[in-house]
Amino acid sequence: MFRGVRLGANSVMRVRRCLKVCQGVEHYADRRLRCGRPVVRQDSLTLILVLWASILIAGLIGLRVRSVLLKIVSSAFLPDLGDTMTDASRSPVPLAFPPGEKAESGNDEGAPALAEERKLVRKLDKRILPVVCIMYFAYLDRSNLGNARLQGLPRDVLHGDPTGVLYDWVNSAFFFSYILCQVPALLLSKLCAPRTWLGCMMLGWGLCSLFMCTAFDFSGLFVARIGLGAFEAGFAPAIPLYMSFFYTKEELGMRMAYWFSFSAIAGAFSGLIAFGIQNLHVAIANWKLLFIIEGSPTVFVGALATFLLPNRPEETTLFGEKEREIALRRANRGTRSDVGRVLNKAHVRAAFKDWRVYAGAIIYFGGNCALASLSAFLPTIIATLGYTNALAQLLTVPPYAVAVVYMCTTAYASDRTQNRGGFIAAASTLGAIGYAILVGIHSNVYARYFAMFCITSGTYSTIGLMFAWYAHNLGSESKKAAGMPLYMAIGQCGSILGTHLYPTIEGPRYSKGFSVTCALQFTAVVSALVLMKSYRKENQRRDVVYGRPLPDSPVDTSVWADKAPLFRYTP
Repeated sequence: MFRGVRLGANSVMRVRRCLKVCQGVEHYADRRLRCGRPVVRQDSLTLILVLWASILIAGLIGLRVRSVLLKIVSSAFLPDLGDTMTDASRSPVPLAFPPGEKAESGNDEGAPALAEERKLVRKLDKRILPVVCIMYFAYLDRSNLGNARLQGLPRDVLHGDPTGVLYDWVNSAFFFSYILCQVPALLLSKLCAPRTWLGCMMLGWGLCSLFMCTAFDFSGLFVARIGLGAFEAGFAPAIPLYMSFFYTKEELGMRMAYWFSFSAIAGAFSGLIAFGIQNLHVAIANWKLLFIIEGSPTVFVGALATFLLPNRPEETTLFGEKEREIALRRANRGTRSDVGRVLNKAHVRAAFKDWRVYAGAIIYFGGNCALASLSAFLPTIIATLGYTNALAQLLTVPPYAVAVVYMCTTAYASDRTQNRGGFIAAASTLGAIGYAILVGIHSNVYARYFAMFCITSGTYSTIGLMFAWYAHNLGSESKKAAGMPLYMAIGQCGSILGTHLYPTIEGPRYSKGFSVTCALQFTAVVSALVLMKSYRKENQRRDVVYGRPLPDSPVDTSVWADKAPLFRYTP
């Protein structure tokens, strides 16, 4: 492979230095072994493995970003060899049209035939949905900590943890890096090929999940959870943006529900896997076996996704010329997609100044507080109803299964009516009712178990619809790349709160945790209704001032993003 490669003097010196370092490490290890000491401290093993995984993934992404930057620099200094954009698409959106005059806009080439478009959508569904859904199914790596808690993890790694405080911090470690890395990760993803980025992120968190089984104390487990959160931060916010490249706003809600429902399915299967492992009698600890079984497929699927997922519509080899033309028309309905891997700094700044992004963060905060509580403590909460630990693992499955059905039904109705805020408010209300039952009823086991169904259904539906809502309402790709991870990062602070609301000493009632989460759910209801009213009022104002745009007509959002006169929000 490297035949004919010549090294310069500096390169030769670097190689010699590396060999000397390797020899020194070898002598050090030999001395440690002769003295009967381990070569590497056990509490440092996980840290070393996570750092190596981070370097590997960062290197792969760095190579891709480097090639993109080289293209940008070369295009800036080379003459323009051809531009497919028309003069109309270059011109900025006018500030206003004469009052009462109907806006004229449309596609000169005509809408694609309905049969051809449906054929393309079916092709996209067969190629994209299975891959991204299986990738999100691997999110059981996030929820397996709650199952591992019942399989002896605190006893073996956290020295018993009688108060539950150490477990709370291990669970929270994931969200620290998850929150801090979301915005920069998604902005960076705009400069990479989507399938390369998504595949590398999944490969990274799969390795971190595997490394959790090597943890011997609190510090090792804490570091592994930080790595897990950093890589997942580059994945979850990127999926709604990626799906918006291929699907229209009338189709996005149902597809996001399919995708996010696999998080609930993962929670259900996590309980089933944990139940099966609980009844195994092997030499390795049950919680270690759980991390190995759930982490290994993630690494495999991440590597596979880099080949199976299509890139942007204008770049992918999945389409023929006719299909590419139809796909680009669909991407420009009601908005205008970016051409190439670009980032509009003005739109990024506008996302940080948009009050609606922060209003969405309030909804997401309440939903994530409930979701974090579910993933980490649902088996424990069900165990307080009087069931054994093994049966509690199994009883986590039905609430997740019902949540999938409810979420898909809600998303379908939301797509048909093109209303997001009303359904989000209804779902949050359902979750609040579930928590109210847990606060008010202590002795009726069946009522408390029914409350779990209300909580899972309401929480998952709220978050799934939020993805679809903001995947359209931010207007441009650059504003989506900044706005979506911004509200998610703020909302993920609710996850940190949720992991600290259920200390062991407050069981089995957990009155404080249930009451706080119930109040946050009702706050989300109010925020969703305010946002829905705001979007409707702004749409009505633009209809009066600028006139109604033609249905499915392209809208130039390249300058003003969602503030473009012809852009219309989904309320």
